[in-house]
Amino acid sequence: MTYIKICGISHENHALAIAEAGADFIGLVFAPSSRQVTPAQAEKITGAVKKHGYGVEFIGVFVNTPASAVNEIADICHLDRVQLSGNESWEYCREINRPVIKVMRVSGKESARDIYKSLASGEEALSGKNHIFLLDSKVKGRYGGTGIPFNWSLARTVAQRFPLIIAGGLTPENVSLVIRRVKPWGVDVSSGVEISGTKHMARIGAFIKAVRECDENL
Repeated sequence: MTYIKICGISHENHALAIAEAGADFIGLVFAPSSRQVTPAQAEKITGAVKKHGYGVEFIGVFVNTPASAVNEIADICHLDRVQLSGNESWEYCREINRPVIKVMRVSGKESARDIYKSLASGEEALSGKNHIFLLDSKVKGRYGGTGIPFNWSLARTVAQRFPLIIAGGLTPENVSLVIRRVKPWGVDVSSGVEISGTKHMARIGAFIKAVRECDENL
């Protein structure tokens, strides 16, 4: 089963619809972004969804935020996991009280071996913690939500060894291709299910359907 994360949610009604559609994770962005939410907004969103008993988990997305602030926001907003999308060290990751998703951005200059070695270091540093790795495209001045894919073939070997989420340029139209090529633990989408910068429920539904159908046919 490929896990599905829909990221950059900022409205309660979208979160409820995504939970009902069967996504596994909802991403709430606390870093500077057009999709950024305040802790007060996030608390309302998580509260509304959890009140209905959906099993979807909430992931808070942070970039180079002090660990103490991340832990405080995670508590206030009832986050299930924390995604670290900046330049945080492995040592920093150990200071986070929630399960961690650590992002590595791929420029295309790295080899698959380079990526493997970096994540192996993280695996050793985070031993005993419930962690996942996420590969996203590296774009200067951006920490995600670029809509640009990286060379997925770089992730194929890595995904056989580590729990790995693929992000960057995924859409309802191409997500089955990355699942067949890489067989990742999960997939992450934000801009690929938007129209004119706004989350579009038909595209979110199509993305989830494409993932589930691909899983059934593997």
